[in-house]
Amino acid sequence: MSWLKGLLLGLIQGLTEFLPVSSSGHLALTSVLLNGGENFEEAYFSFFVLLHLATLASVIVYYRRDVAVLIKSFFSLLGKLFKGKFRLNEYDAGERTVIMIVMASAPLVLAAAVDGYVEALSSYRRLIGVLLIINGGVLLLSDYLSAKQRRENKEGKKLGQLKPLDALIVGLCQFVAVIPGISRSGATITGGIAVGLERESAVKFSFLLSMPAILGANILKLPDMIKDPAASAGAPAIIAGVIAAFIAGFLALGLLNFIAKKERFRYFAVYCFAVGLLALVL
Repeated sequence: MSWLKGLLLGLIQGLTEFLPVSSSGHLALTSVLLNGGENFEEAYFSFFVLLHLATLASVIVYYRRDVAVLIKSFFSLLGKLFKGKFRLNEYDAGERTVIMIVMASAPLVLAAAVDGYVEALSSYRRLIGVLLIINGGVLLLSDYLSAKQRRENKEGKKLGQLKPLDALIVGLCQFVAVIPGISRSGATITGGIAVGLERESAVKFSFLLSMPAILGANILKLPDMIKDPAASAGAPAIIAGVIAAFIAGFLALGLLNFIAKKERFRYFAVYCFAVGLLALVL
């Protein structure tokens, strides 16, 4: 793989991992354009694991203050559990957020069972086109729910006010988003707003939730990564791709936070409609 192709794939991964347009759907379609239909993630397995870890690093850096609070809250939560404190009203906002992240991540345990079926879907380009169009509809729903919340003068929930059932619903939205063409960030942000989170908190929860999701998915791939050395993609391609994925991921987080506050997900919806229709037609 050339360094230029590595750079391009890093940019695509970094931008689409966090922008609500489906990274898996875009990589599947890119495989058709640049790799003759061969699945990029299968051909350069370890390379893509490193790209995912680069985007994980961008979330940690972007939300570094929140991550520091969560780490502190995790250990204080363990201390309270050892003391026999099991009621939610005995925990502070940070400790409750840790619990909600764990609960929302639980449905992803099922993802390992359907992984083979999900990978098979990547070869059906027209299906991905349909799913991208559906994803556009989900984004329009997000704007509608947020505008409705504002019109009714409802004060959305903060992260520390999230309830277990709310977290589980957002987690189920994340599980559905393992399907290529459905955006993880779009699905979880929409799910967060649907259960009453204010838009800014829904965006933050979505990306804090992405950390265990990305880390867990790539830990499961480590055995296969050992059999498939990353060097197969070439050092220049790996370096260019990882740097591009980190920078693009960081910028995408900032852009999405800005657009989310303005309730402008419809721009991404129009983009998904256009790409989905092109995938169907071409």
